[in-house]
Amino acid sequence: MERVTRELAFAKLNLTLDVREKRPDGYHNMEMVMQSVSLYDVVDITISDEREKKIEVASNRDDLPTDLHNLAGKAANAFLEYTGRRGIGVSVYITKRIPDKAGMAGGSSDAAAVIRALARLLDTRMTDEEMYRLCLSVGSDVPFCLRGGTALARGRGEILTDLPPMPECDIVLVKPDFSVSTPALFAALDNTPVADRPDTAGAVEALRRGDLKALCGNMVNVFENALPESGRRTVEDIRSALLDAGALGAAMTGTGSVVFGVFPAHEGARDADFDRFGRIMMVSPTKKL
Repeated sequence: MERVTRELAFAKLNLTLDVREKRPDGYHNMEMVMQSVSLYDVVDITISDEREKKIEVASNRDDLPTDLHNLAGKAANAFLEYTGRRGIGVSVYITKRIPDKAGMAGGSSDAAAVIRALARLLDTRMTDEEMYRLCLSVGSDVPFCLRGGTALARGRGEILTDLPPMPECDIVLVKPDFSVSTPALFAALDNTPVADRPDTAGAVEALRRGDLKALCGNMVNVFENALPESGRRTVEDIRSALLDAGALGAAMTGTGSVVFGVFPAHEGARDADFDRFGRIMMVSPTKKL
């Protein structure tokens, strides 16, 4: 017997991103304000009781990994191992809308969507803590993607504190045609002086006051300091164009390469032409799932 369900996997933005000291385990301590947005992948999940079935992952993008090399497949495998449902076959089809190598947690969000779907289809009645541990075993961003909304993230990104929702606004995403290896960017940052760090506490307080302008004034991503020169120039050019078009603030998300600008709700960008930079998307903040 087969059972089918569909989940939406929402993208995330880093409204602030600070990288602190390196830890004994090799990871860095992070401090970030994270926000889910209305851009999403569509994840269709089919389960079967036929024991010969395996975990299968496919997508509308033929350049993406399949099976356990995809985070969605890794999440399905971790779920079945954790719950002891090894006789279940899982088929996942992902309709990708979130750009790849963009700093928007597309793969992590797909993984979280698979875990949400399997918990519902198999009626496991897992506790929030069990779901959290399972998500963390798949990836550092997966716990946030499971819940979405607005949160302060610390540690590797897995220590989450809910924050008041981001005030209503319009967000323009610009995806330029370059990408950077995340490990390479961490390594570069270790050897790069950081002159400008986000005021994370100020951003949190702005959210508590519902002050969008003050929040945007604290949008800083320290990874921008460690980009290769050509990438850094591109990010600066996009930020300038967004601010000139009326954005209250603009920054790169994650390790890039998407740059986003936050505009007052219903106003949008003024006479802006961002097509010269790459792919353009319009989104809005979403609340906790």
